[in-house]
Amino acid sequence: MKCTILIADDDAAARAALRQILAPQDYEILEVESGEQALALATAVQVDVFLLSIEMPRMNGLALCREFRASEQYQNTPIIFLAGGISDVVLSQALTIGGDDFIQKPYTAVTVGARLKIHLERLEYSQRLQRVRGILKQYLSKRTLDAIENSPPGKLPEPEERDLAICFTDIRGFTAFSEGTEPGKLFRLVSSLLAAQVDTIHDYGGYVDKFGGDGVMAIFDGPEMVLQSCLCALRIVESSHRVIPEDSQRLWQSGIGIHTGRVVIGNIGTTDHLDYSAIGTTVNLAARLCGQAQATSIIVSKAVRDAAMGDPRVHFHSKRQADIRGIREPVTVYTLSENVLKS
Repeated sequence: MKCTILIADDDAAARAALRQILAPQDYEILEVESGEQALALATAVQVDVFLLSIEMPRMNGLALCREFRASEQYQNTPIIFLAGGISDVVLSQALTIGGDDFIQKPYTAVTVGARLKIHLERLEYSQRLQRVRGILKQYLSKRTLDAIENSPPGKLPEPEERDLAICFTDIRGFTAFSEGTEPGKLFRLVSSLLAAQVDTIHDYGGYVDKFGGDGVMAIFDGPEMVLQSCLCALRIVESSHRVIPEDSQRLWQSGIGIHTGRVVIGNIGTTDHLDYSAIGTTVNLAARLCGQAQATSIIVSKAVRDAAMGDPRVHFHSKRQADIRGIREPVTVYTLSENVLKS
């Protein structure tokens, strides 16, 4: 695909000189003689590199650069100024407001070619990074991406303790359902169901830490994390059946467990393969509570109930003592349901 270069200069001879230099290359070259024309054309056509004269009348190259940098479309597009007899003060200002480089007149093929090559390679690298980041966002949790991006170069994020709300979902009867379902269809159904759960988790301010086959582990933090996790679980139970065809309705019947408490977030694994995740008793108990939940039910700990019980949208009932594998004493649990407010 050709690279599109926009030359904005009121000097026709200067434009002709640049066009002659660029003509042997495989570029799509656009020319305008004013800043206003450049702005209009860049709105209609995607431009890859701008060559802007600083000394155009009315809207000069500096004003045009400010306009482009204020646009999300051209925040990272290379802007190279065309300068003839411009003072160092003006050139410094041009670079400060967002310009990437400048070319002094008279133009030479070596100078123009070298400048373009540098900035086009930099643009390609930036675009490649953006594509990779977009792909990683689909595979990694928000917490993992934030930890990677905010860590010093070459240093892994340090483990940290945090109070979090942990929510596990799991499809009930999945194994039996999968035995009688064609693998491709099964994969599509589970993908649709989990995608809907992920969207709901994000809607309520949480993020997915990991997938566990036919369920997810979601994390919520912040002052309203417990209530958000409860409302999220209620929405998952209430709405999941809408994404599953009628002949597969029993697949939507998820059980959900929620617990809140102290966890450790950090890197787990080796230097060759790491998982940035939350671990600890809080996570284990949330997973065990999910195992206690029947289809379409939500089981929560006393800590969750105590933190969210004041909100009129949630109702905690069926208090009981549950024997949880790996925990010596029985655990007090509740069933969470939507509170039906009487008018």
